[in-house]
Amino acid sequence: MNRESFRRHYEAIRTRTERRLKKVAPGAASPRLREACRYALQGGGKRVRPVLLVLSCEAVGGGVAEALDAAAAIEIMHNFTLVHDDIMDNADARRGRPSVHRAWSVNDALLVGDVLVGASFDALLRTRGNAGGALAGILTRGLLDVCEGQALDLEFETRTDVTVREYFRMIGKKTGALLAAAAELGGTLGGGSRPRVAALRRFGLHLGTAFQVQDDLLDVVGDPAGFGKTIGGDILEGKRTYLLLTAAARASGGDRALIARVMAHDGAPGSWRTAGGTVTPGGRALVEEVRGAYERCGAIDEAREVVRRTTRRALRELDRLPRNPARAMLGWLADELVHRAT
Repeated sequence: MNRESFRRHYEAIRTRTERRLKKVAPGAASPRLREACRYALQGGGKRVRPVLLVLSCEAVGGGVAEALDAAAAIEIMHNFTLVHDDIMDNADARRGRPSVHRAWSVNDALLVGDVLVGASFDALLRTRGNAGGALAGILTRGLLDVCEGQALDLEFETRTDVTVREYFRMIGKKTGALLAAAAELGGTLGGGSRPRVAALRRFGLHLGTAFQVQDDLLDVVGDPAGFGKTIGGDILEGKRTYLLLTAAARASGGDRALIARVMAHDGAPGSWRTAGGTVTPGGRALVEEVRGAYERCGAIDEAREVVRRTTRRALRELDRLPRNPARAMLGWLADELVHRAT
């Protein structure tokens, strides 16, 4: 298979996942809640996790059809994390549209997240062969890890001594957990041996690290039209990203003072964002200043190297799988994700 064949297969899996999502979407009794859930699930996106799940299933000898309910489940769970993450980050937009709590309200968005968790497990339990709740156990562990990662992310916002090592532990849970769960679910559904399923899980974890550091980069150097979120949002919220932590350790002089100001969220009320969350001219100017500081201390180049290094680790795990088109496509998928611009 070549790259064009991979793209066609990716789109085929994505299309079938979209159909299954419509079939298993939560049918809440409240019209308002039902519409908000539909809005959350129909926001588009790359559907990376369901594609990863299906390819992992195929890589160990399984088929697409047997993995579709689990693929829908992992995507619904992912969207739960996005809805609640946007609330915690005070994010205005997601995938080029108002975030759920902006389009409705915070209370509505909290309920949407709760419903999506239930809908995710409901979809997973439709999967044939879920003997002993093995699949539910994998998804449950992924959910708990994501919540722990979110808690660490929130805790870090009030600390000025967060280390890069702690950051990697946090993103391993917050971002890597569901990618690892997707790969593990797929490998399990496909009947893979324990060593092969474990390799797929590690592939997902390493890919999650590369994916998150790339996301940190896009928040600073991405194209606003393609990124789908406010550029510099992490800076304005003082989030402990790889870039910010690296700059905190490396910057000097005025740049060091600037980074300390961002970490302390030391801006007058309304100077970076309005009460409604809109970025002010002062906020946009701050983002540009911090971007310059990142470039001068080498944080951007170092982040790019981390993406390359962790991607190589992920790809080495694929060597433990049988040679087949699905394994090759997993390698292609990793390459696509870490070179993405959105």
